[in-house]
Amino acid sequence: MKLDVKDIFEKKEEFEGKEIVLEGWIRNHRKQKDFGFIDFNDGTYFTSVQVVYDNKLEDFEMIQKLKIGSAIKVVGKVIKSIGGGQEFEIETKEITLVGDCPLDYPIQPKRHTREFLREEAYLRPRTNLFNAVFRVRSVAAYAIHKYFNDNNYVYFHAPIITASDCEGAGQMFQVTTLDLEKVAKSGKVEYDKDFFGKQAALTVSGQLEGETFALAYKKIYTFGPTFRAENSNTKTHASEFWMIEPEVAFCDLEGDMDIMEDMLKYVVKYVLDNCQKEMKFFDSFVEKGLIDKLEKLINSKFTRIDHEEVISILKKADVKWEFIPEYGQDIAKEHEKYITEYFDGPVFIKNWPKDIKAFYMKQNEGGKTVAAVDLEVPGAGELMGGSQREDDYDKLITRMNEMNVPSEGLEWYLNLRRFGGCPHSGFGMGFERLIIYLTGVDNIRDVIPYPRTPKNCEY
Repeated sequence: MKLDVKDIFEKKEEFEGKEIVLEGWIRNHRKQKDFGFIDFNDGTYFTSVQVVYDNKLEDFEMIQKLKIGSAIKVVGKVIKSIGGGQEFEIETKEITLVGDCPLDYPIQPKRHTREFLREEAYLRPRTNLFNAVFRVRSVAAYAIHKYFNDNNYVYFHAPIITASDCEGAGQMFQVTTLDLEKVAKSGKVEYDKDFFGKQAALTVSGQLEGETFALAYKKIYTFGPTFRAENSNTKTHASEFWMIEPEVAFCDLEGDMDIMEDMLKYVVKYVLDNCQKEMKFFDSFVEKGLIDKLEKLINSKFTRIDHEEVISILKKADVKWEFIPEYGQDIAKEHEKYITEYFDGPVFIKNWPKDIKAFYMKQNEGGKTVAAVDLEVPGAGELMGGSQREDDYDKLITRMNEMNVPSEGLEWYLNLRRFGGCPHSGFGMGFERLIIYLTGVDNIRDVIPYPRTPKNCEY
């Protein structure tokens, strides 16, 4: 009977005393004169299973030579463990070497630095830390899809290649089939002769296209890769990352915040319920108190406060700020940290100054602020950002002109306001930032399989 290790851990009473077949890798191999122990892992479960063998086996000498990292097939019986440390073990009948591994295999049973493992990124999922990180990433992704599907959202696949710059920052990777050496020699870029006949780039956000589907399906979400050509080397920035971006018709800013809070609590609880081994590992070895932090978030009522009031609180604080908080300006990391500690929990900062936000955000009465919101969470700072979108055609055109955002090429976006437009809202959440928050692993390079950062595009 061929099984996964996970099957045995979850139904050990069912398989006890039965002969089974396992296929996987040697994590560790402890040899004695007449017997040996193999820590066996097949990737289906966080905990390894102990395989026990002795010199009664015909191939005992061959088995003793099996090296760490090797792929093997094990035929044996599930029995209650005599020794401590595990409830059961595999009493070996036969072990077959499937794929050998040399002695210079980099992932030996010892503690490796995260920096070293980034250099061996193609092997790091075989370590406890990264096995846990990427399983949590998988489970969190499933939870996101499940939440939206259970709440009647349509999963919208936003285009990866686009002709529109949603953020208006110009930090986009260009997509071209033009011969760049010829372009350099001529000093002229003829976009009409390029593949798409115009300038194209990798998307920074699927929001604008997402709005078009929200005004047909009412509730949609995107979940896919986005790209920023931003020369930043911080722990929280990458050039390629994944974004979750819901868009909801007939929804104002308050409704947007309701969805943000409900979705985040659902995903966090789902991960805590379904990755208990991994979360205990993170709590013990990565961030002490992580589970308590996440459980507190689930049981918190998120504070909602205007940006102007936040600045007033910061100005009154008895703190020597590195960056002085100012009305009409963005807030810094130190401010985010203070405000979540001040309210002892997650905080929605809403109604931001118009001049520091994007062109598509709904203008509030008075014309100084927009219906935008950022969610700040303890220990991580900003986790989500959203807004009610401007649904007034004339106000949107005026704002685009003020910000020098060309309407050419965005006629389709403007027409959404003409053809049955309605109030609608949405938000974005960087998936890697969520994984950082869930695991306590504080560098984005360690929560994405193969990070793309400035001067780094390995694998």
